[in-house]
Amino acid sequence: MKPETYLSSSAILKRARFSPYLFTLLAFIVFVAILYGEDLNCILGQPFQLYSSDSEQQSSNQPILRIEKKNKRPLPFAIGKTKEGCDVFGGGWVRDELNRPLYEESECPYIQPQITCQAHGRPDREYQYWRWQPHGCSLPSFNATLMLETLRGKRMMFVGDSLNRGMYISLVCLLHRSIPKNAKSMKTSDSLTVFTLKDYNATIEFYWAPFLLESNSDNAVVHRIQDRIVRKNSITKHGKFWKNVDIMVFNTYLWWMTGLKFKILQGSFEDEEKDIVEVATEDAYRMAMKNMVKWVKKNMDPNKSRVFFVSMSPSHQKSVDWGEEEGRNCYNQTTIIEDPNYWGSDCRKSIMQVIREVLSKSEVPITFLNITQLSSYRRDAHTSIYKKQWSPLTPEQLANPVSYADCVHWCLPGLQDTWNELLFAKLFYP
Repeated sequence: MKPETYLSSSAILKRARFSPYLFTLLAFIVFVAILYGEDLNCILGQPFQLYSSDSEQQSSNQPILRIEKKNKRPLPFAIGKTKEGCDVFGGGWVRDELNRPLYEESECPYIQPQITCQAHGRPDREYQYWRWQPHGCSLPSFNATLMLETLRGKRMMFVGDSLNRGMYISLVCLLHRSIPKNAKSMKTSDSLTVFTLKDYNATIEFYWAPFLLESNSDNAVVHRIQDRIVRKNSITKHGKFWKNVDIMVFNTYLWWMTGLKFKILQGSFEDEEKDIVEVATEDAYRMAMKNMVKWVKKNMDPNKSRVFFVSMSPSHQKSVDWGEEEGRNCYNQTTIIEDPNYWGSDCRKSIMQVIREVLSKSEVPITFLNITQLSSYRRDAHTSIYKKQWSPLTPEQLANPVSYADCVHWCLPGLQDTWNELLFAKLFYP
């Protein structure tokens, strides 16, 4: 076994925007000032820290984003607690050839060809050998038996875009080897994919809704629309398919990133003359988030169910962001970013402000999974050119792989298995 390589992110916490004295004074105040600026050349926003205790908040010089509230009563499904003072989202990547990957690409038949990198010719497997190590504690080992028993007689659902679908498929792959061949099945009908665990009378589901609200991009197959439009306050269109779910995992972000303005439909898509207004993207996103929280309050019982929201998944479109020459991206990247101060592209902070603003006011506990910072180091883990292409590549593209490399989605097995380890940790050890 090779020696472990450890990437620390502790230096990130030293990047203060306030003096230590001022920070101590303002420790319990929401830091709106840290979320500023726009950059239309960016696809995804700058990562941020999420802390879970006041002691962490006071000891760090990094401006923070508090979302989760302290709960007086135990959360459903919890069997223990994370070590006091441990932020599972802050840490570093440890190379681990002994325990990684958690499954093989070839053994999981549910991975879509858009994310099967080995099957599409990726020559290396280095991206599969990294394990996330939080500072001062460790993630609990993913226990498929515990997860399956917890799901007995229940529904678990992922709702959102293709990045959330990748996380969904990752979880299915983490569980499926523990289920007999004839006791499991997966079926897709329109926007809904259902993985059935027959012996457990349970399902794990994915529902395609990239905006959560009704939109002109709701077709689960044909949705490559540049002129995106979302219908105002229309979450019930999709939400009727989410009712009676016991564990819900939401995400929405990437599809909103089309510019400073976003089109909102006031009436119906069936109207002959459509009433469409343009609003600031942040306001459109805020509307969707508020709709989600409202739906959660109405439909999820906090005494019996759990709700999670997954933060922004970073892309690696511009090599200049991590100090390399211009004109490159994630193509041919086989190593992680080792700069502990790396934050990714400095853009879309105002969207993060919206998330903080809306989730912090939720009356029903919504657990925030901050996968952004830890994923930002992983320029090596994208599908790049090693995937099934949606359309034939041109000779010009084939001559320049950088031009068609997918630096948004992730290979499986890989990074998104870690997202599910974090989900597992927060579900059972909040």
